[in-house]
Amino acid sequence: MIKMAKKKKMTVSPDFTLNDDFEPFNEYDSIFGRIKWDKELKSYKQFMYDKVAEILDEDQIGYTQIDHALAIASWTVHDYFRNAFSWDKLGQSPQNMMPRAEPDKYKVDENNIERITKTIKAVTKSFGADLVGIAPYNPNWVYTEDRMGTPIEMTEGMTAVIAIGTIMDIDAISTSPSMTQGFASGMGYSMMAFIASSLAEFIRLLGYKAVPTGNDTGPSIPIAVEAGLGQVGRNGLLTTKNHGARIRLCKVFTDIPLQFDEKVDFGLTDYCKRCKRCAEACENEAISFDNEPSFKIHSKSNTPGIYRWAVNVDKCYEFWVDNGGECSTCIAVCPYNLRDGKMYMDPAEYWEKRLAEQ
Repeated sequence: MIKMAKKKKMTVSPDFTLNDDFEPFNEYDSIFGRIKWDKELKSYKQFMYDKVAEILDEDQIGYTQIDHALAIASWTVHDYFRNAFSWDKLGQSPQNMMPRAEPDKYKVDENNIERITKTIKAVTKSFGADLVGIAPYNPNWVYTEDRMGTPIEMTEGMTAVIAIGTIMDIDAISTSPSMTQGFASGMGYSMMAFIASSLAEFIRLLGYKAVPTGNDTGPSIPIAVEAGLGQVGRNGLLTTKNHGARIRLCKVFTDIPLQFDEKVDFGLTDYCKRCKRCAEACENEAISFDNEPSFKIHSKSNTPGIYRWAVNVDKCYEFWVDNGGECSTCIAVCPYNLRDGKMYMDPAEYWEKRLAEQ
């Protein structure tokens, strides 16, 4: 008698079909963690900027010292504002011109959650966010350990996550995979640090807990989906109806009472089944050509047990190393990102346009 394999149990977590293989991801296993410890990884101990010097020596369009300087400088706030993702109230700083005034009593009307929610969204956009949505706190989307292998224990009492999106510069993204497009990514990350830290401090000053995070602490994409910002596309990224995947995400975990947003479905999954433009454009074949999403994974850095098109992030990162910087080609070619039907801008054209604006 042939025994049939036990069928995986399926559960649906608001917007994700999961099976028994799923468990919260360990960020130590992310590609940026593995390059430091996984000797089986082709790009072990290889870092994104290792080949920059030899690439710059060739002085190719989009790979000049000016392009590289622009890309690196755009990360400044993210990389050097050390307290941006602090879990604690920031308090006094030597840079404060005057002592901070912090009232002893908090006057948020918890009986008017609608107004609190609108206030939080208005403040988030005032700090520079383009998109903001709110999801219920879901422990599935908190990493078990950070990139260094330190266990993560989320602050008790969290009830909501504020998902924040900033739109990346469409002209810069359209020059991908040049170094020029690195400016769009870096600016996105620096805006993440500014917005998340500012919003978290605003919430703390109202007397509530707030944990601002970028790519750390938990995966931003499923949180953003549950907050109604978009859906997950073939390229594994959050994709929005109006801006494609040209979005950088951060989030703030909090216990302030908030209304949750509805999830959205604008037909992306069905569209991605037919459109394989990102897979065709990927220079290292990291994106699946499969007609249907599945539970297949292609890398130790993929979370098992989620029904989707998993991206081979090992191959993706290998290209980054060879390229001397990140790549956004799968974002640039997505039809949801198209501007006037144009997918690509030559880096020289990018600079001509910028200089002509002066």
